[in-house]
Amino acid sequence: MPALTLAHQRLSGVMVISVSGELDATNRAQLETYLRGIRPGHGARLVFDLSQVPFMDSSGLHVLLMCTTDCLKNGGTVHLAGVQPLPARLFEITGVLAHVPVHDTLEEAITTATERSI
Repeated sequence: MPALTLAHQRLSGVMVISVSGELDATNRAQLETYLRGIRPGHGARLVFDLSQVPFMDSSGLHVLLMCTTDCLKNGGTVHLAGVQPLPARLFEITGVLAHVPVHDTLEEAITTATERSI
């Protein structure tokens, strides 16, 4: 299994978090720790670039949903971008698509997140 790689960049009005590799029970703590370390802050607009995540299980989904809940409680938003087929199926089955905006491309997600922060 490929190692999970995480990176982020702060753009005007939005923070992009890039995730690469399979996201599951073996590395969910790595993502949780990373998110705590970057401290998005009150009103944060987050975009998760998932274009390099071929597989995600329910534990990875749980981390994303907890992050989303925290952001919403603090006046922010979370957008998902570039979701691959297997994670997309998980989002569909669990009803996540009704609660978290999913965009085909990173550019689309950034544009939408930025527009809503104005």
